[in-house]
Amino acid sequence: MKYPSRVKLVDVGPRDGLQNEKQPVPASVKIELVHRLQAAGLKEIEVTSFVSPKWVPQMADNAEVMAGITRLPGVRYSVLTPNLQGFEAALKCRPDEIVVFGAASEAFSQKNINCSIAESMARFAPVVEAALTAGIYVRGAMSCTVGCPYEGEVAPERVSYLAALMKGIGVQHIGVADTIGVGTPLKVQRALEATLRHFDINDVSGHFHDTYGQALANTLAALQMGVWQFDTSVAGLGGCPYAKGATGNVATEDVVYLLHGMGIETGIDLEKLVDAGKFISDFLQRKPNSRAATALLNKRVS
Repeated sequence: MKYPSRVKLVDVGPRDGLQNEKQPVPASVKIELVHRLQAAGLKEIEVTSFVSPKWVPQMADNAEVMAGITRLPGVRYSVLTPNLQGFEAALKCRPDEIVVFGAASEAFSQKNINCSIAESMARFAPVVEAALTAGIYVRGAMSCTVGCPYEGEVAPERVSYLAALMKGIGVQHIGVADTIGVGTPLKVQRALEATLRHFDINDVSGHFHDTYGQALANTLAALQMGVWQFDTSVAGLGGCPYAKGATGNVATEDVVYLLHGMGIETGIDLEKLVDAGKFISDFLQRKPNSRAATALLNKRVS
């Protein structure tokens, strides 16, 4: 089987990973986390989101965080912008990329952003247009591509429908997300196949949650299809609000360990990455939610 020789990881820890944390994380800590991630070799970092602080108070310091980062050449800093107001605020901070999101499940779309899938795309269309006009790259994220907390299993046809809508409004890259982590390899491959009807393999990435311990298996299944870009989160940051006590995003450290063990290049220094995960985990006063990080940290002690 032929696997990609190189994989690009987008660390979503600073944004997706921290957004649901109850305790406030100061801007200085978020900035330091971004600095540590880029020092470890990450070239794509999802930094923050420009959403209403009423809904996501953890991201209220978005402009401060963006202003505080020492940017390195060759690193792309992305932000989530759910509407035109958010995009206009983000524009002042010079992001390299914006992210818009939609759900493959109608029930999730209604519960999450109070509108249908079609309505959500109509909302995002002017955001995408404004970003492209400003020369900013646009990434789309499709949530609930294999399962929904309200509808249960999500059919590949629903994924294809959403991918077509995303393509239609001008989204340049699409992420296929198993938001609640219920996916298994064949289901994930079917969701990816549905997406590949509308997007080239080079414009598709995987975003897997580890709720049922399937994220690495799903990553391997995507690699087997030629997918070479993935969203991951340092120290496994990010809970899953719809599955009580469940873990969220797959840990960047675990994915890097898997890839390096397969001889696939990432450009990431695993030891420095473990340090970055330990830094934020120590601040949050808990252990990193990464098996590889735990093993490497235990090895250091012994």
